[in-house]
Amino acid sequence: MRRRIWAVVVALLLLLQPIRLAAAAAPTGEPAATQADRIRAAGSYQVAPVRILGIPALVVASPQLHGDGAVVEARRRAELIEGNLRLLYEPRSLCTTAEWLSEEMVEGVLGGPRRQRLCSGDHWGLLGRAEDLQVETEPLADGEILLQARLPGRTMAIPLLTVTAADAQLHGLSTTQLAADWRQMLERRLRHARRIMQPALLELRVVIALVVELLLAASTARSLWLWSRSRRALRRHQLLARTSKDLQSGRARRLQTTSRLLVSLTLVQLVVMLGFGLAAVPGRVPLAVAVLLQPLSMLLKAALVAAVAWLLRQLLHVLLWQWLGTMSVPFVQRARREQRYRNLLQVGRRLINLAGLIVLVVWVIAGWPGLDDSPVAAWLASGAVLGALALVFQGLLRDFVAGLVVLFDDHYAVGDYVEIDGVGGDVEDVGVLATVLRTLDQRVVVLRNSRLEMLVNHTKLRSGVELTLPLAPGCPRLDVVVDLVQQECSAFAADPAWNDNLLEAPIVRA
Repeated sequence: MRRRIWAVVVALLLLLQPIRLAAAAAPTGEPAATQADRIRAAGSYQVAPVRILGIPALVVASPQLHGDGAVVEARRRAELIEGNLRLLYEPRSLCTTAEWLSEEMVEGVLGGPRRQRLCSGDHWGLLGRAEDLQVETEPLADGEILLQARLPGRTMAIPLLTVTAADAQLHGLSTTQLAADWRQMLERRLRHARRIMQPALLELRVVIALVVELLLAASTARSLWLWSRSRRALRRHQLLARTSKDLQSGRARRLQTTSRLLVSLTLVQLVVMLGFGLAAVPGRVPLAVAVLLQPLSMLLKAALVAAVAWLLRQLLHVLLWQWLGTMSVPFVQRARREQRYRNLLQVGRRLINLAGLIVLVVWVIAGWPGLDDSPVAAWLASGAVLGALALVFQGLLRDFVAGLVVLFDDHYAVGDYVEIDGVGGDVEDVGVLATVLRTLDQRVVVLRNSRLEMLVNHTKLRSGVELTLPLAPGCPRLDVVVDLVQQECSAFAADPAWNDNLLEAPIVRA
């Protein structure tokens, strides 16, 4: 028990270590006003990344004005800039498939030039060779600098973004220096994006993705076949095993380990297939990398949740052990408290494991790529779904709450002999949803906790049995019989084999 307490203390210190280090790293001699000014200065701008092919390229800022100042939010500004940049490398179509087919048929009959077709072709003259793109800077009247794209065949440049004073102040550069840096970066990234989106490279990308996906699918099928073989071999070993010792043999362990490894390998291969399929789509490389990192992220989250659950179980054990060792408990109730200790420990571990599983599932789902940026309405909709599920499974919720009431109100515990709704038996398990009884004829009865209406506990704190001795009708010496029974009861109470188990001597009612 002492080792368990030390383990809990060490685990708490390890969890609190980052907090202690962060507190030690904070400046102690700095006035409170200076810290507040720093916080206000850091929060005076909104920032948002601008992405090209899904990869962050630059960060724009917008000032936070407390008043009626008309300032475009950084997120909205980043969306507008990304739309301008996508015009230079991503083919755009304003038509549906049906409209495109209809236009092809009409123009095929009329014989018009392709550059005049709205649903196909580069009708804005924005696409072409990657090397033709030039990014220029143009000073504006208010000191800001406009970045624009110059393309051959167009007399007017394409405005991309404006380098504002807020951007320059956030990056710690002048507007001219920041515009020069962004011009070089945008020209390099946009040329790369235009090169990636060429039809020939897109076709090659699709072919490579299909070949790799087929190889991964064949490898996954092979893993599933090996897993099926190992499961069949393990099943045959279980059927041939005669004792539990045979089931724990080295061959059985190897088969079970092989089966688990093959299942894990199959899941990893499926994730790799999904990630590689996403990577084949231009602009989905960050999402593909996030998907490929999900198994490692899940393992880390599972390890952290398991560590916290282990710590909570150890803490529960320490607290219940302290509660069990209270010296103020009367002698009559000590055995009952020890019985409740085992029951509370068992149910407490189950609740901790269940809570850990729920936290892990929610954490993994919330961290899945694409869900972290979902709108609030989606989370509200999920809350409505949870509410509907609660209505559907309200019977299980009633059983759960009733199980907690039975547990903490000490209606019965494991080892008691009870009668519930006319069914009598020893309590073998008190779960959060149901109670398991074993009757005298060794049948197992499972009772839902919310249906426990008529309860009789025969062994709470004390137990006994009522023994009836039949006598012959018209027995003339009742006093002699009563004296004889009292002598036997006194001898039974004085017997060393039974004396410690009796709270008081048997009572003779005659």
